[in-house]
Amino acid sequence: MTALRSVVLAGGGTGGHIEPALALADCLRRHDPEIRVTCLGTPKGLESELIPSRGWDLRLIPAYPMPRKPNADLVRTPGRIGKSVTAAREVMDDVAADVVVGFGGYVALPAYLAAWRRHTPMVVHEVNNPAGLANRVGARLTPFVGLGGEHVSLRNGEVVGVPLRTAISALDRKAERHKARAHFGLDPDRPTLMVTGGSQGAGSLNAAVAGAEAALGAAGVQVLHVIGARRTMETVPAGQGAPYVSLPYLDRMDLGYAAADVILCRGGAITCAEVAAVGLPAVYVPLPWGNGEQRRNAIPVAEAGGGMIVDDSELSPAWLERNVIPLLTDPDRLEAMSAAAARYGRRDGDEALLALVRRAVGA
Repeated sequence: MTALRSVVLAGGGTGGHIEPALALADCLRRHDPEIRVTCLGTPKGLESELIPSRGWDLRLIPAYPMPRKPNADLVRTPGRIGKSVTAAREVMDDVAADVVVGFGGYVALPAYLAAWRRHTPMVVHEVNNPAGLANRVGARLTPFVGLGGEHVSLRNGEVVGVPLRTAISALDRKAERHKARAHFGLDPDRPTLMVTGGSQGAGSLNAAVAGAEAALGAAGVQVLHVIGARRTMETVPAGQGAPYVSLPYLDRMDLGYAAADVILCRGGAITCAEVAAVGLPAVYVPLPWGNGEQRRNAIPVAEAGGGMIVDDSELSPAWLERNVIPLLTDPDRLEAMSAAAARYGRRDGDEALLALVRRAVGA
């Protein structure tokens, strides 16, 4: 058996790469308080903001996006990647890495190549379909590939779920409901709609819910509306007939989930995993651009009965009045959707990924 003493985690750029990495870091430390965990990142990603604030060691290396078209950047790419690989290997040597776990993003590709050159075991974790370029490369270099769900496809992949923060994975929504609603100044007994378009917000969600303010209030539905740190609204609803609480940002998503009966949200992989795990019925509004991964993330939860999907172009105050108000005012339907979401969701993604890491190193 090989001792697991030093782990390098490589995932940056977006929260979808960073949050699973930090959840695994927490899991590693719970099992072994002495284990060394080092996070790789780049100066441009969110990791510089998120990782040090959680108390983890962050080492920055240069990393560059792969050009999608033939141009001058394509010619410079091999040299740039070489510099990134060298920097990643220097970090691995410095911390005597036993294993590298990658979650995608610009920093993951040089980490995989450095681990391969160093003959260091590596594990790839992917939550999106289609998988990103870095993880597609990584999956060719290791047989240890963890997938966030059955809808994700990648070479050598096995489903382990998505590592979640313990504040989410251990959340008992019913037990925390009154406390959470009191925290936000909401009525303890009214049906509650939570709205969030992610940390940056979503203009279409904001506009639709604000437009439905009167109908929601008339139905006795209160709203917890996370507008987004970079979003503004001409008129922030004050609440007509029921409380309407608006916030620019929410760092205690566990309290938001506990307060809510239904969430109106995008379809990011982490959002889908968290909402299903805690058994919160969801109305998913996938991003209307990109490669369609948000819709693919939400489809399995909706098909399991834990939510519904509406196109961004179809979302409107009238749609909410026709579809969401009847749901929020039907306790039996809410309970059935909550149970279906919880059955689909997983709370053990961190432990399952740790087991895969241990297999990779023979620990």
